[in-house]
Amino acid sequence: MEEIKIYKKPRLKNPYLICVWPGMGEVAFKAATYLVDKLKAEEFAQIPPADFFYSTGSVIQEGILNVPNPPFSKFYYWKNPSGKNDLIIFISQAQPDLSKAEDYCSRIIHMAKIFKVKMIINFAAMPQPIDHTQIPNVWFTSTSEKINNLLKKYNFSLLSQGQISGMNGLFLGIAKRQGFEGFCLLGEIPFYTVQIANPKASYIVLDALSRILNIQIDFSSLMEQAHVMENEINKLLDYLKIDSQPSAPISDEEIEKIKKSLSQLTKLPVSVKEKIEELFRHVNGDTSKANELKNELDKWNVYKEYEDRFLDLFKKKEDTGN
Repeated sequence: MEEIKIYKKPRLKNPYLICVWPGMGEVAFKAATYLVDKLKAEEFAQIPPADFFYSTGSVIQEGILNVPNPPFSKFYYWKNPSGKNDLIIFISQAQPDLSKAEDYCSRIIHMAKIFKVKMIINFAAMPQPIDHTQIPNVWFTSTSEKINNLLKKYNFSLLSQGQISGMNGLFLGIAKRQGFEGFCLLGEIPFYTVQIANPKASYIVLDALSRILNIQIDFSSLMEQAHVMENEINKLLDYLKIDSQPSAPISDEEIEKIKKSLSQLTKLPVSVKEKIEELFRHVNGDTSKANELKNELDKWNVYKEYEDRFLDLFKKKEDTGN
């Protein structure tokens, strides 16, 4: 298949396919990149970016301006020493234009068919009204009641209703239509930290995976990252005059205050910015899609930042009507 560059074709035994993209808290992306590093998984293929990604601006480093390299979408493999299920790990640095999601997913599914993948696994974040010092829970959902029953024995929380936005949720649904079974593991993150990396949630997701697949992973450096991030949030809370370890759950008012401060001090993932820009383009031509754009802005707590542009979409529509 010309749409995929395959460097070599490893012989894999009953492989599971793990697919991730950047998202809230970078939970999925951090978990997968850490997994590739610790398992010393080898790159063997990639999806060329030209059909799915485009530059939205230049980057400046040390006063020098350049057009950034396009995001990669790479496949890695790991052969399980136990002789059981090997792994294929697919990692993309950004989420593609969702209008091209079907074509993008079809290329990944084509690879899954080539290697006779037995199960597809996604990671994602689960925003919850929890404190950042708590040990987060793992949630899960799957493509069948049978898999749900198998996962229940690990005492994870079943996501019985709702949705998983973006590619981290969409891909598994598209793969199911193609006859693949799979499940998604979601790590809890506090509502007020959706814009910053959450290595603690990435750890809890990988720990769940290691138990399900019975594989050994060294989590020491990931836990160190989680410790550093918790200290940084504690410093911010101290600065905001909010108790960093409250005896009671953080109130809605405090959450909104923290979210506002964090949104000013942190950056959205590039993939999210690109999705927002794409939604603006869609709404500019069809305001019936405005709710989708508004929901995306609210999810990342950046509506105020985009409010003028959002309202201008409707002013332009009114001017055209007159």
